[in-house]
Amino acid sequence: MIHGAFCGGWVFERLRKPFEAAGHTVLAPNLPGHGVGQNPAGLSMGDYARAVAALCDAQPESPILIGHSMGGLVAQMAASRLARRRPLAGLILLAPSAPWGVMGASMEEAVSAVGLYSLGAYWLQAVDPQYDLARTYSLDRLPRDEIRPTFERMTAESGRALFETLNWWLDPMMTTSVGSVGAPALAIAGDRDLIHPSATVRQTAARLGAHFRNFTEMSHWLPAEPGWESVAEACLDWLAQEARAAA
Repeated sequence: MIHGAFCGGWVFERLRKPFEAAGHTVLAPNLPGHGVGQNPAGLSMGDYARAVAALCDAQPESPILIGHSMGGLVAQMAASRLARRRPLAGLILLAPSAPWGVMGASMEEAVSAVGLYSLGAYWLQAVDPQYDLARTYSLDRLPRDEIRPTFERMTAESGRALFETLNWWLDPMMTTSVGSVGAPALAIAGDRDLIHPSATVRQTAARLGAHFRNFTEMSHWLPAEPGWESVAEACLDWLAQEARAAA
């Protein structure tokens, strides 16, 4: 399970439990630079994808990758890297950031892409999370008493990784381009999500040839906001269907 920007493996503390109950071994690592006392400044989305691909290579069996938000894009990139030598068993994307070439479907996405320029050359530094933005766009459906404690667990994010994700058309290296992922894929969106709206997630699903699900009452924090149990159930049901189809 691969976390998104400003976060860590702790994002999946709830979501991992039904997977473990179903017999899956769950790993929820911190991406490079996201551990206690670490600084992600200068790290690229490519660095994240290589770390995840290496972790997949180290497993005794081809794993299922589940990525949330920016971690969903990292998962896509890692899957594409692995496709030729050791394809994944499955790829599940929860409100994923879109890969290179997929245009955003909303004004909020366009504002996000240019808003960080107020920090100057933010791609050269680590960017701290902002409470007002997290409360409004990421944690908006969490119970009120969970919002501040959740935010307090967030950490700085690589400005370079944010630039590569939000301004892909300005990246001559096409860092976040994704080829074939070589595995069955599922993309899940929250209809109230302003960060990665369902229309954009649907485009990502189409690009990957993935099955698409939309949860009408949910927003961006799919691994832990109210309704997360239904998300977990949808993922496990889809994995069971894929397993039956492959048998």
